[in-house]
Amino acid sequence: METFLLKLKELSSAEDFLHYFGVPFDQSVVNVSRLHILKRFFQYIRQQNLLASGTEVELYSAYREQLVKAYGDFVKSTPAQEKVFKVFQDANGRQHVSLDSLRASMTPRHAT
Repeated sequence: METFLLKLKELSSAEDFLHYFGVPFDQSVVNVSRLHILKRFFQYIRQQNLLASGTEVELYSAYREQLVKAYGDFVKSTPAQEKVFKVFQDANGRQHVSLDSLRASMTPRHAT
């Protein structure tokens, strides 16, 4: 199991994970949703309590299944619809900044 976990630590991009687990993917989906896919993947792993249970083969299969599921979420949906990140959960993905808060954040300009 240590070998499997060490290999996972070497992976850094969504493409790395998808290649490692042998998941076919459309690059255009990954280009738009890479961080969302990875975050959802790790959410699924935590939900299934897969962090370190079973043999390497069992873990590989279980992790692959969760990655396929996470990737599939963004093939049929969008990051805004899936709401993986807090920014999309708050106000339907819209950021609201009042004019007053913008004015207050600006520093007054001094004539030189």
